Amino acid sequence: MDINVTVKSNLQIRAFYLFFIIAGVQIGVGIIGAPRFVFLEAERDSWLAILIGFLFICIVVGAMFMILQQYENADYYGIHIDLFGNWLGKLMGTILILFLAGSFLSILMTYIQVIQIFLYHGLPNWIITSLILILALYTVLGGIRVVVGVTFVFFIITISLLVVLYDPLLRLNMYNYLPMFQTPLPDLLKGAKATAYTFSGFEILMFIYPFIKDKQKAKLPVYLGLTFTTIIFILITMISIGYFSALGLKNIDWALLILVKSASFTFLERLDYIVVITWIMVIIPNLVLLMWAIAYGIKRLYNFQQRKTHYIFAGIILIVVNFFHFDYQITKLTDTIARISFWVVYIYPLLLLPIVLIKKKRKSQGGDNAS
Repeated sequence: MDINVTVKSNLQIRAFYLFFIIAGVQIGVGIIGAPRFVFLEAERDSWLAILIGFLFICIVVGAMFMILQQYENADYYGIHIDLFGNWLGKLMGTILILFLAGSFLSILMTYIQVIQIFLYHGLPNWIITSLILILALYTVLGGIRVVVGVTFVFFIITISLLVVLYDPLLRLNMYNYLPMFQTPLPDLLKGAKATAYTFSGFEILMFIYPFIKDKQKAKLPVYLGLTFTTIIFILITMISIGYFSALGLKNIDWALLILVKSASFTFLERLDYIVVITWIMVIIPNLVLLMWAIAYGIKRLYNFQQRKTHYIFAGIILIVVNFFHFDYQITKLTDTIARISFWVVYIYPLLLLPIVLIKKKRKSQGGDNAS
């Protein structure tokens, strides 16, 4: 297996689209209930906890760029082969694929749970999954450029959903924000850690980087995407704190949907139904990017066709979703993926960076001695 990836010109994408890829993959189902989890730890200073989480993400992304810049055109899979050898490198790449598959299942099951709670209580998991997988398969079979195109279009369409927050914004109780700056630092750090599941997804950079055409321009759109997601997260969290009581927010699982439910138009009722249905355009970018990264990884590691991998993976997911019958099972799955995400997405790149730098330094010294 080659460490560096050779990408045809017709498969390359401009760095400009990294903004939509990063923002699209971060704004998913996690943000629907994220205000509660942050508030449980940081309370009125939740915005500070989110900012701390954002700053830490910037450090992690900086480490990712430093790792990628040590290679000509490598991805996570090739870097592992280079650092740890063929056998161990493939093993670690396989673990990454399993993590991506777990994230895919977590996002899918959480959205299914939302549909069953707010819309169709008795609708079987496999029916909802089948409909979503048809859309996902149709997208990923078109290749990476179609995946990125769908992410771009759906981002533009779904960002307009923020307009429905105008009603709860007018009903905020400003006293709910007082007193501020009272949360101790350990609780702020716990609140920042609670954002791990919602903010995760930016690790897609380590898989899609070889396909970027103008890599010298990649940093700006990535950091802008992270900033945009953080602003949206803070906005939704602060509106939730101002709208709900402290006790109420601690016991509301889907704060964003409750906020949307409070909004109304003279010509339209039950806006929350519409938002739940259209939220599929928010999760589709998550699912197709993860699905592409899984099939791409299997092709890189084991030289197995991506098209066949898509079909096999979709079949496995269609079977697995039928084993989730209760809310606590989905919650346990999400919590498990959130804990794993913290280590795989946030900590692992920081541990990998010194290994890459040491190896490259030794390699350069070896080349100098040989000359």
